[in-house]
Parts: sequence; C-alpha cells; structure tokens
Amino acid sequence: MGGCVDGWADTAFREVREVFEATFADGRNLGAAVAAFVGGRAVVDLWGGLADARTGRAWERDTPGVTFSCTKAITATAALRVAQETGTGWDAPVAAWWPEYAIAGKEATTLADLLTHRAGVPAFDRPVTVAEAADPAAMAALLAPQYPAWEPGTGHGYHALTFGWLAGEFVRRHTGATVGQYARRHLGPELWIGVSGADAERTARVASPPAEEMAWSAEAGPIDAATVARMAQAYRDPASPLMRASANPTGSYNKPEVLAGGWPATGLVTTARALARFYRDLAAGALLAPGLLGDAIQERVRGSDQVLLLESAFGLGYMLPSQNFILPEPARRTAFGHPGAGGAVGLGDVDNQVAIAIIPNLRRDWLAGDRRAYDLIAAVYNAL
Repeated sequence: MGGCVDGWADTAFREVREVFEATFADGRNLGAAVAAFVGGRAVVDLWGGLADARTGRAWERDTPGVTFSCTKAITATAALRVAQETGTGWDAPVAAWWPEYAIAGKEATTLADLLTHRAGVPAFDRPVTVAEAADPAAMAALLAPQYPAWEPGTGHGYHALTFGWLAGEFVRRHTGATVGQYARRHLGPELWIGVSGADAERTARVASPPAEEMAWSAEAGPIDAATVARMAQAYRDPASPLMRASANPTGSYNKPEVLAGGWPATGLVTTARALARFYRDLAAGALLAPGLLGDAIQERVRGSDQVLLLESAFGLGYMLPSQNFILPEPARRTAFGHPGAGGAVGLGDVDNQVAIAIIPNLRRDWLAGDRRAYDLIAAVYNAL
C-alpha cells in the first residue's frame, strides 16, 4: 500500500525513517508525513504514499492533510495570545466579554473553563448544519442560551466540536477575526483552519481501513477492558454524550464545504512540517511569552472524562499525556500538544526543545492497535 518514502532525516534520526518506512511496508499507512525539530533545527522531514487512493495521486512534499483535533492546540494558542495581548485574565467570567453567555447556570464560567473542557457544554442541543458551522457568530448564538450538562468548573468532559466555537468566540470578540484568520496571521501562514481552492484540491483525501481492522481490542495498551467496552457501547449509541459531542455537526472532511468551513476544533489542514514548526516556535517562546506558556501547560484537570469515558488531562487547551494521549515514557514526562482522530499528532516539549507532527490520511484508532504516531515519537526521543 502507498509508495516509497521521500524527504530526509538527520543521520542521528535514521530510526525515524526506518519506522516510517515500515508503516507503508506493512500496510498501516496509505499516505502520511512526519516532521520534527530539535533545538530549533529540523531533523526529520519525511512523506510518502498516496494522497488519494482513488486517483493514485502521490503524497508530495507540500501535500497538506486534515489533522482533526490537532486543531484545538492552534485555537487554544490563538485564545491565549489574545489574552496576552489584551491583558484579559482567563479566570475572569466569560460574561465580561460575552454577556449573552451568562445565563442558564453559566454565569460564572471562565475562559479557563472553556480551555480545560470544564464548560459543561460539550454538545449542541439541536442538529447543526454544515452551512451553520461555517458561521462562527451563528454557532456562538446557538451555544450562548444552552443549559450546561454539568455545573461549569466542577468536572471535565471532552468538548470535541464545541471547544472551537467557545474558545474561538473569545478570539472573535476581541479581534474581529475568526480563529482561522488569526492563526494564519500570527501563528503560521500554512495553518489553514478553513481551506479552499487549490489548497483544498491538494489536500490528502481521508480514507478508512476495512471494518475488521477498526475493531477495538480488549488489549488496548494501558486502557482496561471494562473501559474499552464502555467506550465501544458509547460509540454505538447516538444519544451518548460521546456521540452527541463528536457527531454534530457532521460532514465528510473530503467535502469542499467542510474543508472551507473552518471548524475551529477539528478543521485544521496543514503539512506536518508547518505543524511541527508551530510547536517549535511555541516551545521556543516565539508565539506566547514563556511564562504564559509555562502556565498553560501545567496540569489543570485529570481524571475520568465525562464524555470520553477514559482518563484525559488538560492544561489551558493543550492535552497532556493520559489514556487519551498515550505517549512513550521519555515524552510522557514533559510533552504537551494534541492528538487528532485517526492518528494525527502535534507535540511540543519545552524542556527538550522538541517539536513533532505526524499527519496520516488513513484513519485508525489507538484502541484498534494503531501505534504509528507512538512509534515515531519514540524514535525521535530515542535519538536525543
């Protein structure tokens, strides 16, 4: 499956290339890219396979891919940077800048609650169309009057899609820009949250393996069998918090209208090189003041996630190593970032000055035995 691997890796990081090549040889990847920086220096920039299995289009050096929830780290950084620029405290009530939100028991909600998945608004109360999802003002108007599923600040549950419009509203109300517009201006010109035209046409087409390869295993790493069973049941129940949070709005990420919609929790389209460069700049203090970043990556919540049903952990918008972000031991101590559905990962590490991004187009799942990103991250750390 796929084709040969192109690009380069520093000789000290040749294991990364070997691991990457193996994922094509054994069929785990269709098309993918991986990039890494260490100490500000590029050490890995590899890509290979097929961007579109239907046409045979190859994955090339500048092929962008859909990164799903890797987007949340970009949106969080935009919000934190705006807070830094405006002097807005993340522990002040959201009502100070979004008065319409201060109803239905949400009056004391803070920006920190929005960024740590403690807002209690993980899903929309009614079906949302793809057209509505392209309008951040309309999405904010839907979220503002909702009653929270739990008292804000008292528990956490993954806001799979609403996270983007909640945190994004802070950016929009303070700058007049969407998250996508702000990110391209201030965080990286190739971080597309909303992509159209030729850039959309170049984007790798998302694919899924045969159903039998997606069957969840009871031997899913450090996740116990009972938790796996609960999650599998939740995925089969359209009324479960997990499905309500992750499947509305719904739309194929191969559709132009979804790619152009700029969904600020899941819509980032970029190259592995650009995503790794974002984490390089973030870890180096170029995007946020070092003190602010240090505060933002401190653990604020950890424990059983009311939506995902397993352990998750967050700083201010960044996911930390946990059952939902399984990392090899050397990275587990100091890394932060965000994974995306199907195997994408963006990761930074201030202590080791490491930045890594992995973007595949063949969706898999850790609970189905997918170790592609884990093995690549381990290979980078093995070379330090």
